[in-house]
Amino acid sequence: MSRTPQKPTDLTHPSPPLTGWHSENHWPAPETVVVADDRMTADAAYRLAKAGTGMLWAGDFQNARQLLGALARRIDHIDAARRRTHPPRRGPAALFERTRADAHERARLLGLVLIPLDADYMITLRRAPDARAACLETYGPAGHTPTVTSLRELLGVMGAHEWRVKGVNVPALGGSIHAHYGVFSPVRGEYLDLVLAAPLPVSTAATGTETTSAAADASRTAFDIGTGTGVIAAILAGRGFDRVIGTDTAPRALACARENVARLGLTDTVTIEDTDLFPSGLAALIVCNPPWIPGAAVTATDHAVYDPDGQMLQGFLSGLASHLAPGGEGWLVLSDIAEHLGLRSRDALLDQFDDAGLEVVARLDTKPVHRKAADADDPLHAPRAAEVTSLWRLRAASAPERP
Repeated sequence: MSRTPQKPTDLTHPSPPLTGWHSENHWPAPETVVVADDRMTADAAYRLAKAGTGMLWAGDFQNARQLLGALARRIDHIDAARRRTHPPRRGPAALFERTRADAHERARLLGLVLIPLDADYMITLRRAPDARAACLETYGPAGHTPTVTSLRELLGVMGAHEWRVKGVNVPALGGSIHAHYGVFSPVRGEYLDLVLAAPLPVSTAATGTETTSAAADASRTAFDIGTGTGVIAAILAGRGFDRVIGTDTAPRALACARENVARLGLTDTVTIEDTDLFPSGLAALIVCNPPWIPGAAVTATDHAVYDPDGQMLQGFLSGLASHLAPGGEGWLVLSDIAEHLGLRSRDALLDQFDDAGLEVVARLDTKPVHRKAADADDPLHAPRAAEVTSLWRLRAASAPERP
C-alpha cells in the first residue's frame, strides 16, 4: 500500500541533527545528508557511505532495497579482498575481534541508506509496503512529525513483525513462540531439547515425611532467569511444575514473554516478573540460558548474544546456591563457543562453579545445527563447527567431611 509519492521537502536538506531521526541501535544521525533516487549506483553509494554521508531516498522503494543489496555485496567483496591481503593477527580471539569489527562497520555503512516515514509511519515512496503495524509494534505510538530511519533497520523491523505474526514452531514445546523485535527468537532449538530431556531433580522437600508448606511449595517451583520470549518457562510448566517464575528486566522481553504465556494458556502456572536475576523465595529448579559470548553489546539485538564482562553468568552462579530448595538443581545452558574463540577457558568456568559453592551433577551436550556451523566460507567457521552446547546440572556443593 502506498500513497502518491511526495518529495520530503522538509527533510531534503536537514541541518544536524537530522530532523526526526530514529535508530533502535542508537546510531547517531549522519551530519551530512543528500537526496538519492533510482539513479544512484552502488559505487556512488559506497563512496558516500564511506564519507559518512546519509542518503535520504526519494525514489522507488523496491529500487532502494536493490541498492542496499548491491551495496552489501560491494562491502563484502572489499572486505574479503582485504582479509586476503591483510589477514588478521593469529589466534581465534584476534580473528573474532576483526570479524566483529568488520560486521560493525558493515552495519554502519548499510545504515546510511535512509527512508522517510510520515507522522503515521506511512512510507510515501513508489511501490512501498505498508509498514505501519510493524513500526507501531517496535517504535510505539506515532508522533506528530515525520521520521527518518535507516532502510536496513526498517527491513529488520518489518521482518520481525512477520515472524511475530507467524511464530516459530518449537518441537520441545509442542507449540509456537512469537518473538518481538529485539528479543532472541528460539530458532536454534537444540538447547531447548536439552531442557526437555534433562532429568528433573528429586528435591528432599518433595520426598521428606515432614515438610513445611514453604518447602513443599518450593519443591514444585521453578525459576527461568532471563526468560526472554518465555520459551523455557513454558517448557518447565509442561514438565509438571505447579509454579514457574520467569524473570527479565528488558521491557520488550517482559511484554513478549507475557504475551507468549497467555497465548499458550499458561497464565495460571507461569508468572513473568520484572526482576534482575532471581525472584524472592526458593525453587527446586532454576534454569538460566545467559548470552554465550563475554563482550560488550553494541546493537539492540546484541544483548541476546553478548554478556558484558560475563556479568549475567557470574550473577547467576554466585546467587544460585542461596535460591535453591534442598535437593534442588540449577541448570546452566551454555555454548562453549567462547572457549573456541579464546574468550573464556573451560578451567575458568569450572573455577566459577567452585567459587560459587557449586558442584556439577552431570552435563548434557548437543551439537548446534544452525546454518553457519556448516558454512566453510564463514571467517569463524572453525570455532563454530567445533561448538558444543551444554546443559550443566549444578547443585550446592556438599560440605566437606570432617576428618
